[in-house]
Amino acid sequence: MAFDFNKLKEVNDLDFEQVAIWPKEVKMLVAVVCSIIIGAICYYAIISSKLPQIEAVKKQEQEYRGEFEAKFRIAVNLEAYKDQLARIEDDFSSMLKSLPTSNETPGLLDDVTFVGTDAGLSFKLLNWQQEIPKEFYTELPIQIEVVGGYHEFGQFTSNVANLPRIVTLHDFEISRANGELSLQMQAKTYRSEQTEGMQ
Repeated sequence: MAFDFNKLKEVNDLDFEQVAIWPKEVKMLVAVVCSIIIGAICYYAIISSKLPQIEAVKKQEQEYRGEFEAKFRIAVNLEAYKDQLARIEDDFSSMLKSLPTSNETPGLLDDVTFVGTDAGLSFKLLNWQQEIPKEFYTELPIQIEVVGGYHEFGQFTSNVANLPRIVTLHDFEISRANGELSLQMQAKTYRSEQTEGMQ
């Protein structure tokens, strides 16, 4: 059953009505050529139009894999995230409690006055200024002017930092007049709308 290439020379003399009696080598050649033609037609008519869809699906598969891996990492660490969120909420709650409520702001002036006189300072000025609304809180500035010495100024700022409510000090200016040292500054405290409901 060897393949005889000499039989292929008879292709031009073949009668298409006598296909049954063609040599097997010619039948095999015709079958191969037909298979190639049918394969090419199938590829260009059916498969090639689907290739962009396959690429899009592969890309989408990679995106889904990435999303799955990200969600899997979150799911694996869910308990740690919950613990972290609880700690953050506790910290935030305690910070909010450090902000004065509208009922406590007048008492804050008394606290500032007390720590100033306790440090040995004399107050020339202690006034609330216009409130400054911010996105998440309201800024409450206080203009302060005290008379004393450097050490008393240092003690005063330290005492203000130790108050139970958050007070920050800004815009320091020290001047000397009539043999006295004068310290002018702005203190700021902050009020959150959430604080009102928590107290």
